[in-house]
Amino acid sequence: APYASSGEVKIRLTAKSKTTEAAEQLIQPLERELINRTDLKCYGSNNESLASVVLELLRKRGETLAIAESCTGGGLGAALTAIPNSSDVFLGGVIAYSNNIKQELLSVPNATLTKYGAVSNQVAQMMATGVKTKINSDWSIGISGLAGPGGETNSKPIGQVHIAIAGPKRTEVYQKNFAPHRGRLEIQKLSVICGLDNLRLLVLSQS
Repeated sequence: APYASSGEVKIRLTAKSKTTEAAEQLIQPLERELINRTDLKCYGSNNESLASVVLELLRKRGETLAIAESCTGGGLGAALTAIPNSSDVFLGGVIAYSNNIKQELLSVPNATLTKYGAVSNQVAQMMATGVKTKINSDWSIGISGLAGPGGETNSKPIGQVHIAIAGPKRTEVYQKNFAPHRGRLEIQKLSVICGLDNLRLLVLSQS
């Protein structure tokens, strides 16, 4: 039974048998087939969340994470700290909502903000590298975007989000364009999901 929600799809497998062990044996081949078909798009099972999976990946590698977020307003940090014992991996972050904070705490140059605007690949990248340096983490996520309902321009519509992942070897930047009709809260939620998932995939690519 598939359950589609904003940014994620859950698939429930149900088996009926005389014992729990027998039911699990019936489910196992179906579960393996689904994982094979979905490959890296499948991130976990049972009670795992995207945040818990990301934290465990980094924990096994002995690596740490810091974040710098603007349009998500703390949503990314909330998702990570909702996981018990996350503090051994997640060191902390900055909610850099104003340009002054981006400059003063994350070392984003004023020239970069003036030339490209706060909602840009360049600023998201500087936010990620800035918080990584400031907190001294192995990995970092930087997010900047327009969650609405106002502030859009012809070149930067509501729903445009820039996500940067800085790691030990390189920094990757992604631009997402979520439909404006989704609304502010859903755009923020999708931005958090995409930030965590992009980090997950980049970590796996370097395993």
